[in-house]
Amino acid sequence: MDECTAPPPPRDGDLAEAAVRYAEDRQWDVLPGTWLESDPTGAPRCSCGAPDCPAPGAHPTRPDWATGASGAVAAVRHMWQKQPRSSVLLPTGRSFDVLEVSENAGCLALARSERMDLPLGPVLGAPGRRIMFFVLPGTGGKVPDTLRRFGCRPSTLDLSVRGRGGWVVAPPTRTVPAGTVVWARRPTPANRWLPDATQALGALAYACAREATEARGGAAPAGRPAAGAVASAAPAGRR
Repeated sequence: MDECTAPPPPRDGDLAEAAVRYAEDRQWDVLPGTWLESDPTGAPRCSCGAPDCPAPGAHPTRPDWATGASGAVAAVRHMWQKQPRSSVLLPTGRSFDVLEVSENAGCLALARSERMDLPLGPVLGAPGRRIMFFVLPGTGGKVPDTLRRFGCRPSTLDLSVRGRGGWVVAPPTRTVPAGTVVWARRPTPANRWLPDATQALGALAYACAREATEARGGAAPAGRPAAGAVASAAPAGRR
């Protein structure tokens, strides 16, 4: 991963600059979310005020959040001028879908993909020890059928898709208890063209199947159908 140690908490200006950069450099829609505050004891809590908030400092502030997301730089600057502490949220299903797996499976899949020189988009280290692989928007719907062709049952794998109607928390947002969100593979000009979801699934299905087998106390097989499918992945797709 790019970040081997936890970075310091972001400054308000860092959040605004990052939001503008995602809109300007990647043409991604951006949305300001909740932020962290301190309760009377000094402990961090979500700005939404809910004592049992499931995602402190890392969710939209209103039910109609989807209409407020924008990729216009001027609009994004204005959003963070109104509330500089807002978390940076990226709606999914617009410029990208996301394939989400556990941290262990994600690191294994990332190393396997890089070793085999497979196309990769940005990869995010997210709250809850999750890893998220960015793929072409709309291609996440192919995941269940592709997994079945690999010989995997989708319901047995810790692999989910975030498409239209979802969002991810983007760096340098800080959440509780996960700390600062980080990139495992940063957005760069080299990964501007995202792969189709099916191109990322070979390595991901192998890693998730291995994790599921080990969780059941079995020995991970060396050559699952999904692993073999990795070698036949097509060249990188269009953004």
